[in-house]
Amino acid sequence: MASPSTRYRVSVTPIEKDGLQCTGRCTIELEHRASRDLMRLLEAAPRTPGLSGDERATLVVATQLVRDIVQRHADTDGHALATIAGTVLPALDALENLPSAR
Repeated sequence: MASPSTRYRVSVTPIEKDGLQCTGRCTIELEHRASRDLMRLLEAAPRTPGLSGDERATLVVATQLVRDIVQRHADTDGHALATIAGTVLPALDALENLPSAR
């Protein structure tokens, strides 16, 4: 795999029932070096029957995050992710190839 060059900041923030911002420390932020352009993947993602737009976007981003992490460790002897890479990566391929509504 080529050295990834695109960095993303991923934020997860709860939406409060009353519409107000949460108080205190309520946002999770992480940095991720992506092997593929997440924006292009989202733009190219087909509509999938039964999934909302938010679900589709979440699936595209989450699939790529997991793929990148597993691939980074797939060749590391003894690493927990290396032991499951052979199962996880084909499953992620299947998610990327779900039937579309196009």
